[in-house]
Amino acid sequence: MGGLERVVRRRRFLVPRPTGNVRLKAARVAAGFNSQQDLADALTEHAKGMGIRGLSIGARQVRRWESDNPPWPQPDCQRVLVHLLGQNLETLGFTPPWGAEGGAPDPIGRRPVAGGAATLGLAMGSGRAAAAAHPPTAGADFEAVTRSHRRLYWSVAPSTLHPAVVAHATLGCALLPETSDSTRRTIASALAETYLLAGRIEFFDLSEPTTAHDTLLLALQAAGEADDALLGSAIIAHMAFIPGWAGDQEGAQERMIAARTYVRRASASAEFLAWLDAVEAECETRCGDTRTALNLITHAEDVLEDGTEHPSPPWMDWFSPARLAAFKGNTQLLAGHLPQARAALLQALEAMTPGEEKQRTVVYGDLAAVEAASGNPEEACEYAGKALDQLALTWYATGMDRVREVRRALTAHQHERCVRDLDDRLYDWLTTLSALRR
Repeated sequence: MGGLERVVRRRRFLVPRPTGNVRLKAARVAAGFNSQQDLADALTEHAKGMGIRGLSIGARQVRRWESDNPPWPQPDCQRVLVHLLGQNLETLGFTPPWGAEGGAPDPIGRRPVAGGAATLGLAMGSGRAAAAAHPPTAGADFEAVTRSHRRLYWSVAPSTLHPAVVAHATLGCALLPETSDSTRRTIASALAETYLLAGRIEFFDLSEPTTAHDTLLLALQAAGEADDALLGSAIIAHMAFIPGWAGDQEGAQERMIAARTYVRRASASAEFLAWLDAVEAECETRCGDTRTALNLITHAEDVLEDGTEHPSPPWMDWFSPARLAAFKGNTQLLAGHLPQARAALLQALEAMTPGEEKQRTVVYGDLAAVEAASGNPEEACEYAGKALDQLALTWYATGMDRVREVRRALTAHQHERCVRDLDDRLYDWLTTLSALRR
């Protein structure tokens, strides 16, 4: 063996091995938990005492937290870790996703969310020192791209737009600590909207609810940095969709209570207040309580009719009276009120304007479901075909889910020509590739 090789091997052995997250390990041992399994069991049991239902933490999760690059814990895990070990997450060796020290706000309003640097936990000291690195125009420039992404959402394929939105959010996280005052608030607000858009794409277009939850949490943190209670309310209401669609009524209701608490701190338009009713109605519908849902929709209609003096924010481009009619029709459909559902959905379809193509696929799907439930397979297939026509132009996972639900409802008619033709459309090359690609 040559001298150089011996030196290389000697140095290789001298390189220190990664030690992992020694802070969490030390806190675990200090608290009397000698193994990762001991801590996992204690956290799972402690969660029950804190009223957090269904949280189960295993040794594998603790092992990931004690690794060299520990992932940022989920919100409920954050609460239990901090409560059990008596230290904040940064002290326990975790680095927030936004790359600076500080605590994160609770996603559903259990802790008060304050404005300013403490909300996102960004390095306010270093941020102010570096603020001069960016001119005041940086905020308006960053916001302009956010506004463009908002408009592009309605026409660009989600798999194409999503990476651009996420990259823009990454830029915002880098800019935020390097700005101050009004520029900082502008960037924080635009960053919150950017993360909200990314979360909407992940949930509604890509069917990734877990990822959407994490993204919406980042949106809420940015909204807290901007001290924008209305945007915070919108984000939390979007978070309610996740448990609502999973049938977790209590989880959805808890988030809606938080969303309504935040909106009381802001000047909300009639459209925004009606949308909160519509969101809660959809969650209640998904959880099987259509009576409560229909009462909420009636209240939303009254709110729209009464109006308020406050305008809707420019970022709220996902709701209109036509959308409320679509919400109503879907709830009536699931409640078994088929004639009323048909009338509401046709009203929604007629009232929709250009740019609402994604929602149009959902309405077509619900009309198809109405006809399937009414024993009209040909009409059901016709509406389902219209939904597929629109999906070929503007993909929307929620719309495709509606079509698939209709097809399942047509099982009794699957040998009829119209249903076979629908199958040919549903499983042709273009539709199949679109569904798998996006």
